[in-house]
Amino acid sequence: MLLSSYVSSAVSSTLYSSSCRLQGRFHLNGMHKAGDVVLGGLFKVHFFSVFSDMSFTSEPQETICQGFDVLGFRHAQTMAFAVNEINRNSNLLPNVTLGYSLYDNCVKLGIGFRAALSLVSGQGEEFILEESCVGAPPVLGIVGDSYSQPTIAISTVLGLYRVPMVSYFATCSCLSDRQKFPSFFRTIPSDAFQVRAMIQILKRFGWTWAGLLVSDDDYGLHAARSFQSDLAQSGGGCLAYLEVLPWGNDPAELSRIVDIMKKSTARVVIVFAHESHMIYLMEEINQFWEHTFQCRFAPPPAGWVESGRAICTGDEDLENVETELLDVSNLRPEYNIYKAVYALAYALDDMLQCVPGRGPFSGRSCASLQRLEPWQLVYYLQKVNFTTPFGDQVSFDENGDALPIYDIMNWLWLPDGQVKVQNVGAVKKSALKGEEFTIDVDKIFWNFQSKEPPRSVCSESCPPGTRKARRKGQPECCFDCIPCSDGKISNMTDSTECTACPEDFWSSPQRDHCAPKKTEFLSYHEPLGICLTTTSLLGTFICAVVLGIFIHHRSTPMVRANNSELSFLLLISLKLCFLCSLLFIGRPRLWTCQLRHAAFGISFVLCVSCILVKTMVVLAVFKASKPGGGASLKWFGAMQQRGTVLGLASIQAAICTTWLVSSSPAPHKNTQYHNDKIVYECVVGSTIGFAVLLGYIGLLAILSFLLAFLARNLPDNFNEAKLITFSMLIFCAVWVAFVPAYVNSPGKYADAVEVFAILASSFGLLVALFGPKCYIILLRPERNTKKAIMGRGTTK
Repeated sequence: MLLSSYVSSAVSSTLYSSSCRLQGRFHLNGMHKAGDVVLGGLFKVHFFSVFSDMSFTSEPQETICQGFDVLGFRHAQTMAFAVNEINRNSNLLPNVTLGYSLYDNCVKLGIGFRAALSLVSGQGEEFILEESCVGAPPVLGIVGDSYSQPTIAISTVLGLYRVPMVSYFATCSCLSDRQKFPSFFRTIPSDAFQVRAMIQILKRFGWTWAGLLVSDDDYGLHAARSFQSDLAQSGGGCLAYLEVLPWGNDPAELSRIVDIMKKSTARVVIVFAHESHMIYLMEEINQFWEHTFQCRFAPPPAGWVESGRAICTGDEDLENVETELLDVSNLRPEYNIYKAVYALAYALDDMLQCVPGRGPFSGRSCASLQRLEPWQLVYYLQKVNFTTPFGDQVSFDENGDALPIYDIMNWLWLPDGQVKVQNVGAVKKSALKGEEFTIDVDKIFWNFQSKEPPRSVCSESCPPGTRKARRKGQPECCFDCIPCSDGKISNMTDSTECTACPEDFWSSPQRDHCAPKKTEFLSYHEPLGICLTTTSLLGTFICAVVLGIFIHHRSTPMVRANNSELSFLLLISLKLCFLCSLLFIGRPRLWTCQLRHAAFGISFVLCVSCILVKTMVVLAVFKASKPGGGASLKWFGAMQQRGTVLGLASIQAAICTTWLVSSSPAPHKNTQYHNDKIVYECVVGSTIGFAVLLGYIGLLAILSFLLAFLARNLPDNFNEAKLITFSMLIFCAVWVAFVPAYVNSPGKYADAVEVFAILASSFGLLVALFGPKCYIILLRPERNTKKAIMGRGTTK
């Protein structure tokens, strides 16, 4: 507004005279040096200010600034030093003397704005212009301001007239917007880079839970938004709290913020604020104040031995002590000011070296100090590229930002109680290597008893075997660790999901890896398998012994009277029955699954067929002993007996063949019984086929039982029908009990039940049919005579 007023008043003045008059003047704290070209500067030399009426009057308006800022004064002196150094340099701006006009902004936007307008408008009471009201501007460019908020306001206005402004301390990323701030440059990195650097430090130390304090201005609020956005995108952590520091000393608000910090579990605090804010905040902490002034706010507790510490009054002055908060031992801000002054000087030097007719402007013209337009210097400033005497390259990108670099500083507490700020790393960006982050962890001083970096997490990492479950209503960094369920694992830290194991695998007890599932089948190596195998072999051996006895005593009446050929065949069949039980033991294979039921079915049909034919022969012999019954024996000759047994077995063989061809039994990995086990079993393939096989055996057994039952009272001293009846009764009882037991037995126990049924029924047949005969043959040979068997002799 002041610029507009100045220009309009100047134009109108030309209508009446060749002089222009200022609308108003400000009484500002400043430092000046004359020169052919003058550079402006805005610095905070005081913290506080009181200024009078804002209206424009012909009288200077008084501004009172208080609270001397050593750092700000140092900054102003740095600009004066850089200007003087350039004037002594014969290679840079020869024959041109630089001057400066520096003003104190008192950390107030209104004062800084007044100072900037005074710089670009001129401070003379009356100055002469050409008729066209043009000429060299009062200042060539401005170095400043120190903070983002006043810089945004000032640069917005100066940008309308393309007056170059080079800041050394304004970091708001919003200032990189070339549409809004076309003539703004800075030698300090923007907050966008500072935020990324902060996040890299958080990641380096594993700090996922941090508090954020920001100043209540454009700098702090823009930094807060950028920090939250980048932190969320990087997945590097969460904010425990976000608090805006008040302007000025607001004890109630500051006390509230300190209370939040104390109650929070976050051990790391990120701050985007000015030191003036931090002074007020530090005054609210008992610990900072007591450490700085070596006093206590309350008497020490009972039993506490402490001497030499007075009671704090709260009136102690921070400016009267050396503290790490106000340390001025480093020259980083000053170096940015130094580079800003040199950038303007090099841009002016490039402009003055322009050759007429080869210039960059319309008609290939050049600019001159006598008719300089601000945008012309902006053009050269955008292209400036030089190296400082300290070896650092300075140039600006398309947004007016310099190559960013930040030093990582650490407050080192020395044994004598003093504090030293030391460099422990850097974050920088170069054209060749991009962004680089380096930090020397061994040099860092940690003010903790452990001398180690603090842990700052909302929730500890979830170990392998667990998954993260977010706590309702809390940030994503706050979670509980839930153990993975059975069959699922997580093999990484902080897994969000548990993954299911493959079909043949199961989760380990720690749920951190998948282990092959335990396999279960009726094994030869387990006690049950060993017992059944031993019993099977024992039965086979007994059958072989009995067969040997019968062969050895084949000419005796006991063997001859009991149809020796069928007895031999029955013993061989029983031997096969005992042996076929071995097919049910061991890991199921395709061939064992196919063979086990076929062998079992045919072996038992042979047994029962032999018994059935023996029963039929007994009945035929008894019938033949009656008058007129001799013709019945012709149907039960040796050939007929063999043919009947073979025919009955052939039917079972046909059933087995049909079953195997249509729906063959096969090995199967069953996971239904136990989730953590694989039960290897043979599926029957066709339940109907299995039922027909068992049903055929049962039919023959029942038929044998009925015929034997009818012949049980035949008049023989040794009636084999009674033995057959008893053996069939045992056989049927075993297999009737087998069906429900088999159906309700899982896995290997189903095989064990079937093997037990085979062995029990086989032993039943063996003992019932051959036990009494072997007893007589071996132990009662006197009863092994024809008369004794026919019941016509006496025995002792």
